[in-house]
Amino acid sequence: MGLFTSTEFNSFKDLFVEQIEDLYDAEHRLTEALPKMAEAAASSQLKQAFQHHLTETQGHVSRLERIFREINVEPKRNTCQAMKGLVAEGEEMIKAKGDPAIKDAALIAAAQRVEHYEISGYGTARSFARRLGLTQAPGLLQQTLEEEAAADQKLNQIAEGSVNAQAAGQHENVAQTVGRY
Repeated sequence: MGLFTSTEFNSFKDLFVEQIEDLYDAEHRLTEALPKMAEAAASSQLKQAFQHHLTETQGHVSRLERIFREINVEPKRNTCQAMKGLVAEGEEMIKAKGDPAIKDAALIAAAQRVEHYEISGYGTARSFARRLGLTQAPGLLQQTLEEEAAADQKLNQIAEGSVNAQAAGQHENVAQTVGRY
């Protein structure tokens, strides 16, 4: 939102449209960020998870466009300041130097923050769509919500199953070595 503009809500539909425009911008930002995260990941499992979620994210954009059609609104991106910040944090992890396993843990942490934000946003939008009595939007938003939750769960499995142990193991080995002196 610019300095000399203000958001105006005169109906619940106005609020819903603003939420969808926000999500639309967020998903576009992610289609640019996910390939960079995949490239930065050392773990092949993590690379694959980011690449898979990129394909899903492109589908999320398409679903949002279907929702725009349902409500007869031209698709528009309303700058998502939260996602802008989350992507910037992710960029810091992408550019970070150091141990690849620890960097992978950092990438997962950044990605899970994104997923949690999206889960919240899609849950809210779905609730609004139901209240507005829309026919397609609630199901489309629920489908995306389920994919976001699954992506978060997959990231957690990768973290807990291998990445965090490798990252912590590197630190523990250093601590054990230092402790011997």
